[in-house]
Amino acid sequence: QVQLVESGGGLVQAGGSLRLSCAASGTMRSIDAMGWYRQAPGKQRELVAAITGGAYTNYADAVQGRFTISRDNAKNTVYLQMSSLKPEDTAVYYCNTDYRTLYSNVRRQLWGQGTQVTVSS
Repeated sequence: QVQLVESGGGLVQAGGSLRLSCAASGTMRSIDAMGWYRQAPGKQRELVAAITGGAYTNYADAVQGRFTISRDNAKNTVYLQMSSLKPEDTAVYYCNTDYRTLYSNVRRQLWGQGTQVTVSS
């Protein structure tokens, strides 16, 4: 069974930093794009950053220049380094990945369980 396990959330003061990790486990043919989304109370889930298998990155305007997404393909892990955090970054952060199943080569999408990031002012 394929699953994503996230870690690294927590409470931090404004201006501080946190690093989120998300590891994919299970049997897959390949992992394509990986990304981070977030959902604040009363708001829709939104894309924070994404990275393709070829390391092309895409960021939301709100985090551009403050957050950095990276991945370790050998470990099937994606990271989100968050710096200069602001109270408005407070949300549950979800990892997401597109992968292909081992035998049928079907493309599927998977979500992590979410990790809380709280930035105090």
